[in-house]
Amino acid sequence: MRDGETPGGGTSRAAPGGASEVVAVGAVPSGIAVSSDIGVLVVEDHAVVRSGLAALLDGELGIRVVGEAADGAAALAEAGRLRPEVVLLDIDLPVLDGISVAARLTGAGYGCRILMLTALDRPGHLARALAAGASGYLLKSATPAETADAVRRVAGGGRAVDPRMREDPRGRPSPLTEREAEVLRLAASGAHAREVAAELFLSVGTVRNRLSAAVSKLHARTLVDAVRIAERYGWL
Repeated sequence: MRDGETPGGGTSRAAPGGASEVVAVGAVPSGIAVSSDIGVLVVEDHAVVRSGLAALLDGELGIRVVGEAADGAAALAEAGRLRPEVVLLDIDLPVLDGISVAARLTGAGYGCRILMLTALDRPGHLARALAAGASGYLLKSATPAETADAVRRVAGGGRAVDPRMREDPRGRPSPLTEREAEVLRLAASGAHAREVAAELFLSVGTVRNRLSAAVSKLHARTLVDAVRIAERYGWL
């Protein structure tokens, strides 16, 4: 049951008062000793999806949702406050994207394991998420059983990567430098060269040079085309 929302968009959840009567198909039968619950922080900006995930995981034996967050900043705050064993993390988040959150959580040393749950099936996103410290990458089309299994596997120190991602042949390293990807990412959000320059404390000329380099490296015809190509392969 939720105790109430915390500042920054997070929601804390109290531990159940007793053993859950809801046992998922294939779960350990009642009466068998089970280790302490896996505490999970659910990070998803869509309230309906977030609530559904929380309900799903709370219905699984040995898993307990300890908190929720609706954006990247709230995720960092709640992870530091609650210290969950697993952070179930969307990539496309407001304020701070999920891959950046994963990198900061890894650097903070909270000891939590990170499982990305996203609709983005691009190999580039998988590579960036794993490089940021994520232990798993699951698509939102995964079944409830697959999601719960991935949480358990990641909490136990393993890795869980959606098999549809492992089989995707498109994976390839990005040809863009981090600085080129940064300006292209801002341009993709609708920012003009002057706005990008102000955001990154660069000259307009430097921004335009980096955008031009990105267009050239992606063999794109226009900036819009470059954004489309980079997004398709998960390089932004």
